[in-house]
Amino acid sequence: MIKKWQIYETDNEKVQELIDKYNLNLLLATIMVNRNILETEKLDKFLKPTRNDFHNPFLMPDMEIAVNKILDAIEKKQKIIIYGDYDADGITSITVLKSFFKDIGVDVGSYIPNRLEEGYGLNKPAVDKIAKSGYELMITVDCGISAIQEIDYANKLGIDTIVTDHHEVGECLPNAIAIVDAKRKDNRYPCRELAGVGVVFKLIQAISIKLNLKEESYLKYLDIVCIGTISDIVPLIDENRVIAKLGLMLVNQTKNLGLKSLLISSGYKKIDSTTISFGVAPRINACGRMGHVEEALNLFLSNNINEVQDLTKQLNSYNIKRQDIEKNIYEEAVSQIEEKKLDKNNMIVLAGENWHHGVIGIVASKITEKYFKPSILLCYEGEEATGSGRSIPGFDLHDALMKCLEHIEKFGGHSMAIGITIKRNEFQEFCKSIEKVAEDEHIEEIMPVIQIDAKISLNDINKEMVESLEKLEPFGEGNKMPIFVIKNLKIDSIRALTEGKHLKLTLREGNNIINAIGFNMGNLAEEYKIGDKIDVAGMLEINSFNGIDSVQINLKDIMKSI
Repeated sequence: MIKKWQIYETDNEKVQELIDKYNLNLLLATIMVNRNILETEKLDKFLKPTRNDFHNPFLMPDMEIAVNKILDAIEKKQKIIIYGDYDADGITSITVLKSFFKDIGVDVGSYIPNRLEEGYGLNKPAVDKIAKSGYELMITVDCGISAIQEIDYANKLGIDTIVTDHHEVGECLPNAIAIVDAKRKDNRYPCRELAGVGVVFKLIQAISIKLNLKEESYLKYLDIVCIGTISDIVPLIDENRVIAKLGLMLVNQTKNLGLKSLLISSGYKKIDSTTISFGVAPRINACGRMGHVEEALNLFLSNNINEVQDLTKQLNSYNIKRQDIEKNIYEEAVSQIEEKKLDKNNMIVLAGENWHHGVIGIVASKITEKYFKPSILLCYEGEEATGSGRSIPGFDLHDALMKCLEHIEKFGGHSMAIGITIKRNEFQEFCKSIEKVAEDEHIEEIMPVIQIDAKISLNDINKEMVESLEKLEPFGEGNKMPIFVIKNLKIDSIRALTEGKHLKLTLREGNNIINAIGFNMGNLAEEYKIGDKIDVAGMLEINSFNGIDSVQINLKDIMKSI
């Protein structure tokens, strides 16, 4: 697949200004200029955010109404329940809100729909159960913005609802007491991209302010808020970066037994955004995907070390099972694509019998990554097909589905990821409809772009320089790990690893030699040979092996030098 390398045109005068003013090295200063982090206030907030960098929570839509309603319900001793999603964002949202209420002396219930039986979001049978249990106030977290009918139903049963969500808003808002979502059209909150747990954090901050509580009453939950924020892959800019940066500091010394146990079991020695994204988040999400979401919530809420250890083992076992199921579905999906030549379409839409719909979202991500096309994977269940979709930069999948509503039962999500349900007998018509939308959007013209932060030479690279890049942590959406281009390197050695899956290189520039690793690039071992001159694009990292640290390039792409 041909990729476009887009290298920033760096303003060298501004780079020198930052070097002189902030004592940054050349590489860090270059990255800051390229990412337009120049002013003192922006730079300080980016490198060293503080608790003073949080926005006023009462700028969020309906926040004042929500807080007043909650305090009124507490005063009247009404029964309150939190209704949350089953992923890492939803689990951490419930954990934070439930724990905060407990701290202020309020016992609240919680409800998480079973992904395999109830699907995403509010549903009427769940509302029935909540009503029968005598709850009078329901607070949704990480869901609810599209639950028009379900909230109307709750109103009829005498349940008041406060929606806290971060997903895209449809044409109509639900008839709730308050709707706290920064994606509302009337929003004036500075950060629109909070995760669901980020919205919950703003809610407990607002309640704390209203009750004149100390800042610690809400700041102490930043470790859990950080986990949900990084896990949900929201852009780590503005307030999300403040949450993630300060939160990671707390994660390193967390008092939450469940989180501490999960970190240890993940096997990562260093706690950073990578540890959260690849060590912690998959284990939490595996519970929801496999239909055992209560275990993840109980892990974070438990203060019993024996229970925590048992729950951690369960999460690990669910994650292993999830990986096996995911591998099988992926292989089936690729086989179907190759057989039907679906990769020639603008959109890849697949459906399978007995596919585990708790896992197909991950498979959709891998299909999109492999073919660089938006994909929707559905699993048939009776007369319905339920599934997930993932998109590519430049194509708004949520907006595309809005143009195919006649073939859709329900859907939700945002531009890059959606959940969807259609009727089985609508599958073919849906495929035609969404393919036409993609064709009209000229999706075939979208090319994968690698954003290059700087062009460097091997002479510029040393261990101290690479370690300095840690100041840019946490990395994630909106703040990617820096990618550099190094040109005219000679291949000293080249081979495929792991049964041809990965690529291992030794590269030379004059007397300087560096190792490079290309994950899922093993096929290139046949295209290049020792002595070839190549240009490489990749990330710089420290590889620790047998107690020895060395700098290596984590490759994103390579091409022959011109």
